[in-house]
Amino acid sequence: MTDKDVTIHPTAIIAQGARFGAGVSVGAFTTIGENVEINDNTKIFSHVVIDGHTKIGQNCEVFPFTTLGLAPQHSKYAGEPSRLVIGNHNIIREHVSMHGGTALDRMETTIGEHGLFMAGSHVAHDCVIGEHAILANGTGIAGHVALGDYVYLGGYSAVHPFVRIGSHVIVGGGSIIVDDIIPFGAVLGGRAMLDGLNIIGLRRRGFTAAQISALRAAYNTLFVVETGLFAERLESLKTAGSDDVVDVLVKFIKAKGKRPLCHPER
Repeated sequence: MTDKDVTIHPTAIIAQGARFGAGVSVGAFTTIGENVEINDNTKIFSHVVIDGHTKIGQNCEVFPFTTLGLAPQHSKYAGEPSRLVIGNHNIIREHVSMHGGTALDRMETTIGEHGLFMAGSHVAHDCVIGEHAILANGTGIAGHVALGDYVYLGGYSAVHPFVRIGSHVIVGGGSIIVDDIIPFGAVLGGRAMLDGLNIIGLRRRGFTAAQISALRAAYNTLFVVETGLFAERLESLKTAGSDDVVDVLVKFIKAKGKRPLCHPER
């Protein structure tokens, strides 16, 4: 533990071996385990529990009644020293829970930078969360899920284990995600279906009109025109000298995960 401008409330319980960077503050009635590392200028509010092999980056904020790094909710977890790694500049609001990995997968749950995890959201074991993710209130992500950068999950949405969600995706509130979602997509519904592209999000993030047009054309080829087999339409995109954003789309689909691909409602 460093003493460089670290502020710890006298009611906090800090295990021997916990490590703090400069400028860290720890609020009242917070409990921090021996294998926890908290880096510079991160603020831990009151009534937080951080345990396990957990690393939190710089300039994060962790709000009351959050639990980080506790044992995964998995019947086969056997106490292995898995990790939870949280990147810089994350805001983790009240009652959020994030668990470490398991020996069944990668032994680590990884959270990127600049995320916003609103009250009551949950990230389960072995997930990989990209940068600038937003999980609205009550969102639940099951184990082994991968989220790309700039993913927005609407309030009280839920993601099935092993689902992949591409970058720049928006998910409507209350959606149940059971299939992989293409990058740049928009989905909604109790059993969520693909509902076009996240055009507003793409414009806000500086995608050019040409890039958006290329994505529209690719989306139409894959999901609207429906002439020939899907694999043939995908191959035509790959060989047509497509835009770089279309290449991202094609590579995601061709990579194939453990879940099928989310399609529009017929």
